[in-house]
Amino acid sequence: MTLLALNPSRFLSEFYISFWIPTAVLTAALVIKLPTIIRLWRDPLLRAVGGLLLLACAVFVFCSPTTIARVNRLTGVPNISAPWCYSLITAFCGSCLLLIITWRNGPSDRSATTRRATRRVVSGYCGVIVALWVLFGLADAPVERLRDLDTYYANTPFMREEILLYLVAHAVACLITSRLIWNWVRTEGLDAWLRWGLKLLGVGYLLNLIFDASKLTAVAARWCGHDLDWLSTDLAPPVAALSAILIAVGFILPHAGQYLHDRWRVRLAHRELRPLYQLMRTENGEGVPFVLRATPELRLTRRETFIRDVLLPLARRLDPGLGSRAYDAALGLGHPPERARALAAAVSILDAVETGARTPEPAWGSPQSPEASDEGDGPDTTSLLQEIGAISRALRRPDEIEAVRARATAPAGSVAVHE
Repeated sequence: MTLLALNPSRFLSEFYISFWIPTAVLTAALVIKLPTIIRLWRDPLLRAVGGLLLLACAVFVFCSPTTIARVNRLTGVPNISAPWCYSLITAFCGSCLLLIITWRNGPSDRSATTRRATRRVVSGYCGVIVALWVLFGLADAPVERLRDLDTYYANTPFMREEILLYLVAHAVACLITSRLIWNWVRTEGLDAWLRWGLKLLGVGYLLNLIFDASKLTAVAARWCGHDLDWLSTDLAPPVAALSAILIAVGFILPHAGQYLHDRWRVRLAHRELRPLYQLMRTENGEGVPFVLRATPELRLTRRETFIRDVLLPLARRLDPGLGSRAYDAALGLGHPPERARALAAAVSILDAVETGARTPEPAWGSPQSPEASDEGDGPDTTSLLQEIGAISRALRRPDEIEAVRARATAPAGSVAVHE
């Protein structure tokens, strides 16, 4: 605290965040979103997200001191970057406000209230951008300032009004956007990834308000004859960079989080089917051929298809009586009904596989062949084919299966004595 009170500028310089870091994060967010934006280009919400991320990248690219100096040199006008950067910041603020309005109400919302709010935001912030350029044209700002333009020209006519205008416009947009986001976070029924993304966005916009407060305080101090320039030159830039990082992650998280979650569920389902898949391979004699470029979803589908294709003819050898006894045995051992059904099915399938290994299939068309029996005499395989995941998980516990099997195949008298 003593160091901060004596030399806050030196203290804050230790926490400097390069403008290229938020630029990289924002670019990554745009790259992640880009395939979806291109594929669903007609979706106005996705286009708005893409435009907002592109504007955010532009803000940090053009507001870095090196780019400011280069633009001033290329145009030959000292400080021409000021209205250009202010315009980008203002356009970004308006885009944020429009995006939150559209995102929360839905792109299909055409109510009069939504249309009126959209028109007000567009006309208001377009008017601010025009005013910024008009004020710069009227101002006299011959000395190039790369880092402290806001405080250096805080008392210069027209530049003073320009600086105040962009800061107020930025603060108003961030305040309204932040309020809309936090109200949205408190609503019921939000997806967990969306809720966390909104929370990061909310914190990012709160940091933007700290940026505005720092800038406005430094400018107001100049008006009163004091020097608090460190608030503008040393505190505001890292706060803005951190805010941009949180906003970028807030936009990425709902999409990337749900994508990774779905991928994890697919891989987990594929792994859970492995015991039943291996059992079906012993019955069938072969498995699913490996394809290097197959997606996880395709591999899961092929494994499920293979299991069901083998289970279907195998079901002809299932013993309904054994299945019923195994279910009762599993319930008797304290398993809940869903788990008991999976264990009973696993016991029946193992028995059918072992029976097939001992007894060859009847010849085609013989009196004992399945084709010669009535269609209605076959077992109902609907639930069996639908519960392959639960059955495969049951196969991972051979001790439980053996306990159920021993109880189901034991003579009735011995079970009663044991109980």
